[in-house]
Amino acid sequence: MESDQRPNPLRGRPFHKGNGGRPPGSKNKTTLVAEALLQGEEVELVRKGIELAKAGDTAMLKFFLERIVPKQRSVQIDLPPINSVSDATDALAAVVEAVSRGEITPSEAAGVASAITAYARMADLAETDERLERIEKHLREVEQ
Repeated sequence: MESDQRPNPLRGRPFHKGNGGRPPGSKNKTTLVAEALLQGEEVELVRKGIELAKAGDTAMLKFFLERIVPKQRSVQIDLPPINSVSDATDALAAVVEAVSRGEITPSEAAGVASAITAYARMADLAETDERLERIEKHLREVEQ
């Protein structure tokens, strides 16, 4: 037997030339049957799931909470304006104060602090670039 005519040890893979496999988004027969059986039963099934969760079924409670409760929330903090690198210190102090007052969680504060720090780094780079350009311009003027 030639190497091209050997049976493929991987079931169905790779596909024969011209056969790209199942189209994206297509469903297998089991999924189609399940959808057909459940059609029209969605409301009743959700109600039953809620009953089970309320009755103490922790798996069902977890299922609902994972889909209903947002994983992250928007954080509202009054921050001072950040116009320079030194202003970032005041902004970070406001974040720490918000945590100490219980307005935000420490993990939420870490996210805000990370954004402030990134902004401060970019502001520092912009200030450094501006200073460098002024120095280079001055040196060119002195050389002439």
